[in-house]
Amino acid sequence: EVELVESGGGLVQPGGSLRLSCAASGFTFASYDMSWVRQAPGKGLEWVSAITSGGGTTYYADSVKGRFTISRDNAKNTLYLQMNSLKTEDSAVYYCALPSSNGVLADFGYWGQGTQVTVSS
Repeated sequence: EVELVESGGGLVQPGGSLRLSCAASGFTFASYDMSWVRQAPGKGLEWVSAITSGGGTTYYADSVKGRFTISRDNAKNTLYLQMNSLKTEDSAVYYCALPSSNGVLADFGYWGQGTQVTVSS
């Protein structure tokens, strides 16, 4: 079965860094584009970043561009999100997910259970 397991979240101070990982199994990871999505308390889902199957092209939301870097290691079936210069507004549960062909978040097929990122002084 398809499984996505996020890890690496935690509590950091503003300006700090975290590296999130998403371990994938149950499908041919290297054949699929991947995305990171987040949800802050009381708010809706927000798309954060995406990467093509081979890792050659990346996309970022304006809110994180220049601070976050998405990458993947297809040999390890793992997706990463390096988060630098963290702000309090980055606090959220972060999910990795298989994006839909139309890009609509509600249509994404598979989601991990998420990892909590809290940015606070």
